[in-house]
Amino acid sequence: MSGTVKSEVIVASVIFDGALIRKLNQSGPRYTSYPTADRFTEAFGYRDYLQAVATLRTRGAQNPLSLYLHIPFCDTVCYYCACNKIVTRDRSKAVTYLSYLKREIEIQGQLFTGMNRVEQLHFGGGTPTYLSDEQMGDLMLHLRRWFQFASDDVGEYSIEVDPRTVSRERVFSLRQQGFNRISLGVQDFDADVQKAVNRIQPEHETLGIMQAARDAGFRSVSIDLIYGLPKQNVISMAQTLAKVVAANPDRIAVYNYAHLPHLFKPQRRILAEDLPSSETRLDMLALCIRKLTEAGYVYIGMDHFARPDDDLAVAQRQGLLHRNFQGYSTHAESEMVACGVSAISAIAATYSQNVKTLDSYYGHLDRNELPIARGIKLNMDDAVRRTIIQMLMCNFELPIASIEQAYPITFSEYFAAELDQLAVLVEDGLLTMDSEWLSVTLKGRLLIRNICMVFDRYLSTRPRQAQYSKTI
Repeated sequence: MSGTVKSEVIVASVIFDGALIRKLNQSGPRYTSYPTADRFTEAFGYRDYLQAVATLRTRGAQNPLSLYLHIPFCDTVCYYCACNKIVTRDRSKAVTYLSYLKREIEIQGQLFTGMNRVEQLHFGGGTPTYLSDEQMGDLMLHLRRWFQFASDDVGEYSIEVDPRTVSRERVFSLRQQGFNRISLGVQDFDADVQKAVNRIQPEHETLGIMQAARDAGFRSVSIDLIYGLPKQNVISMAQTLAKVVAANPDRIAVYNYAHLPHLFKPQRRILAEDLPSSETRLDMLALCIRKLTEAGYVYIGMDHFARPDDDLAVAQRQGLLHRNFQGYSTHAESEMVACGVSAISAIAATYSQNVKTLDSYYGHLDRNELPIARGIKLNMDDAVRRTIIQMLMCNFELPIASIEQAYPITFSEYFAAELDQLAVLVEDGLLTMDSEWLSVTLKGRLLIRNICMVFDRYLSTRPRQAQYSKTI
């Protein structure tokens, strides 16, 4: 069924224009931050982070915190994976890692004394549920010793779960430990696809864990899917989508598989000839959008869909949606404190990333210092461009007056070159412009990264790098 993409498929909140996507599809950042992580430098270090925290304290910071914890371990390798992970069955490695992770949490907790109210928590990986139930419980208690958590009805406390690693009882325990949102990695229900990516995951197990999460009282259940995997086709994708829709998760993320074997060794086990063609991938994307919106899901942006009553959809309608390293978020004003190897924090006008290897991570903490490897301090130009990209990514529109009120610029003069570039995208039908607003069209929503790239100053001063995925 490849090559059958209609020139234009209209759905509730987005228009899929196959011809336009084929014309404009290119490599580009996902903008979970601006500047993007590949622009961080080793010139930014531990002392710069301490200065950023001190700046918050001087200002009398009132913003709540968002905590991210990276658990890098997995039992087995999924061939498509591009995460920073350690595949091992040696559970003693997790024991050592946790002892150092708790030390990092303690240092951060001391730094944020008096301004340590947490309203968002996210455990990512790797596989967070690689940790035993006892280890997870102990880690959560340790977090509560050093940070003040908002009540369950206010805070958003989420964890990524591999359904193969948990039982119904474990799901109930996670809820009792304080998690109220759960994200399940599914990718595809098709057995041939699962075999091709080394992730055998029976459908009944995944659905059972979803039901357990609902029975345990989780506020939200999310599912991750991937299109473009080996052995996938439109028919198998349609079957997976039908099963997902029937399971009725609150949120669905549909990611485009980026095949970058030169960067991610596990992907070298995927045969290029098993990958669907570019036309088939477009067919699958069109199918996903049509089926999910027909089922009542709202297109949030990028690769995310949500029920109309989900917090993400509500926040978008209210203009309060935010985007960070965990994707779309409802906590726009939070300072992000990230712990664990490779984790990225966003404090005041800075980003900082931890070291990526266990040995280096342990070495820094043995010296009683945070394991920061690199980062960046935003200047005014970075800040205004970050605000613009955030608004476009989250709200699909930009009120020009709000930028001129927040920053000492005249928009039309400061961004004269960018407006010339945007004029070309206006001709392509991606957005409309006047003196007061930039508004992304329904056609342009799928290509929002292309629009945001116009405002990315670093792309014009340094060549586009190979590690970026395609914008569609």
